[in-house]
Amino acid sequence: MTAESLPSPRASSGGPLLSLRGISKSFGAVAALTAVDLDVAAGQVVALVGDNGAGKSTLVKVLSGVHQPDAGTVGFDSGTVSIPSPAVAQRLGIATVFQDLALCENLNVVENLFLGRELRGLRLDEVAMEVRSRALLGELSAKIPSVRVPVAALSGGQRQTVAIARTLLGDPKVIILDEPTAALGVAQTAEVLNLIERLRERGLGVIMVSHNMADVRAVADTVAVLRLGRNNGVFDAAEATASDLVAAITGATDNVVSRRAGRDRAVGNRADADPTVGDEAVGNGPEAAHKGEAS
Repeated sequence: MTAESLPSPRASSGGPLLSLRGISKSFGAVAALTAVDLDVAAGQVVALVGDNGAGKSTLVKVLSGVHQPDAGTVGFDSGTVSIPSPAVAQRLGIATVFQDLALCENLNVVENLFLGRELRGLRLDEVAMEVRSRALLGELSAKIPSVRVPVAALSGGQRQTVAIARTLLGDPKVIILDEPTAALGVAQTAEVLNLIERLRERGLGVIMVSHNMADVRAVADTVAVLRLGRNNGVFDAAEATASDLVAAITGATDNVVSRRAGRDRAVGNRADADPTVGDEAVGNGPEAAHKGEAS
């Protein structure tokens, strides 16, 4: 399968909301990014994948204002922008949830959501903050027992939900999720993936950095592959196979995934030509039955 840019059926038809062109970034003699392009439309989930050292974290930090690119342009919401700091990124509408989540475990959910932007009159408006927190978590269908429970008592998936909900208070247009399902169990991973679906339904552009190909193919519209700091293909997530993605990530077409896929295709082709082949491949054919009788 040839990697190419394919529009998502759920993406906005008005062009990309976020458009990177020729982004390059070096640290001394090390080129972390070289002429990287990336497009994200409103209502689209773009998975950013690559091996360790491929440049994913550097690209996320460029978008979040932590690093400044050495070359290239960032187009956002129909204009070219500069992102000199995380504060500017937030004002533009680009929110980032890093892998460590940056939550205060000793504070409760409401206090974490409004940390640094508390609602005040003559004193803290606790009632208004709690009402807004409940409404926002309700919109996300969050499974959190109470907004007054300390974050330390929440599961990994619930903490991820709180971190994402906190970014939504700033009314972002693009949310970047750095390894959102890392170290989560099956149920918690499903909870986070459902949350990503709801972000898409709200019309947000989502960039999901992940190493988990199952999660990527479950929620992404397109998969952008970085290899050694360069673009190495953009795939339609619905059509790309695991071997396509592994080959693009590693640069090798001969690996255990591609060999297994090749064997499966060969068995499938033989089964189409001779229905008994599939049974023989798993020990259910006539010969296997004959052996059973002989024993």
